[in-house]
Amino acid sequence: MTTLLFFSFVSLMLLRVPVAMAVGGSVVVTLIYAGYGDGLYIVPLQVLEGIDNASLLAVPFFILAGNLMNTVGMTDKIFNFAMALMGHFRAGLAQVNVLGSMIFAGVNGTAVGDIAGLGQIEVKAMRERGYPADFAAAMTVASSIVGPLIPPSVGLVVYAYLANQSVARMFLAGFLPGVLVGISLMVFNRFYAQRLNVPVQPRATLEVLIRTTREGAVALVAPAIILGAILTGFTTATEAGVLACAYALAIGAWYRQLSLPHIWKALTDTMLMTTVVMIIIGFSTVMGWLLAIEQAPQAMARAMLLVTQSRPIFLALLLVFFLIIGCFVEGVPAKLILVPILLPMIDSYGIDRVHFGIIIQMALLIGIATPPMGIGLYVISEVARVPFERVTLAIMPMLVPLLVVLVLLTYLPQISLFLPDLIMGPE
Repeated sequence: MTTLLFFSFVSLMLLRVPVAMAVGGSVVVTLIYAGYGDGLYIVPLQVLEGIDNASLLAVPFFILAGNLMNTVGMTDKIFNFAMALMGHFRAGLAQVNVLGSMIFAGVNGTAVGDIAGLGQIEVKAMRERGYPADFAAAMTVASSIVGPLIPPSVGLVVYAYLANQSVARMFLAGFLPGVLVGISLMVFNRFYAQRLNVPVQPRATLEVLIRTTREGAVALVAPAIILGAILTGFTTATEAGVLACAYALAIGAWYRQLSLPHIWKALTDTMLMTTVVMIIIGFSTVMGWLLAIEQAPQAMARAMLLVTQSRPIFLALLLVFFLIIGCFVEGVPAKLILVPILLPMIDSYGIDRVHFGIIIQMALLIGIATPPMGIGLYVISEVARVPFERVTLAIMPMLVPLLVVLVLLTYLPQISLFLPDLIMGPE
């Protein structure tokens, strides 16, 4: 049954069936083949049970907070702030691209939101100043990987739910890795992008720096509100998401950029994105139920222990596996399918679940920048009007620093665990 389940899922994905329908279709096909055709009523019951969890309420509120920040013009303020800080360096706009994504990560929490929000501004500014369009588009995708690592992060909320971990601990664990990804891309720009024959921007005046810092600081307060509220026990993760939405509305009202059409657009975008995520979670719950009946996770754990008992080798195999999966399946559905299967193996090798969450998050994020199914490449191709093939070729050198960071995160767990252990104490 397990073989048929995965074979049908992969086949539907290769036929470009939407992920949610591919998961649901493979489950239904497997149930019918196994002789449970009369019991298909179990599917909607399991779907409802899968999404009936209070911790998942944080997902739509974090998405809504990011969408509200987009609609009230926060992306322009973030870009102008980053431009004033780093625009005068050699290949400065490439550095601004990275820094802008690091700041926006504390507002949005999704890579696609970063690309759609900041991407159009960044690519337009870089093209006007002589940067190749494919390089500008590729750097926008590469830097967007920071978004789901630096809190808040929808992907880390989903993982915390699956692995029974604290959302606050996962958010803290993602902060240093996110910063490390940003630094690695800045180093890449220092030695690679400076070869581009582009003019150096004039240094921002003190007046401009003060003004943009004041406006940009508004965005920096958002992650502080979210993390501070959760860590102090003032709110739960869900309530912190509501607080972030209220803050975004207050900022929009303060700058007089909030209107009913803006709010309506943010709500509709959030509804569509949340619906897709919840459908995937629901169908993945049914898939997990089937795998549990077959005891597939336990069987895979035993088989892996027979292959190798070395934790470093096991981690290396995991990395290769995640990078391949990330090329074909998006991060959230991939985690929903893989995490319940892999957790018994993770525990048997003595790997910290928080550390493992950062590994799988980072590895699958690289998939958005990797063909053939890298969603980030498709989004930026539409946003920047650059052919998919050109963006794909341009992003290949940028994958090197990302892979180096992934290896460091995998074999140096303290990078991920330092802040959670320092602030919340070791588990």
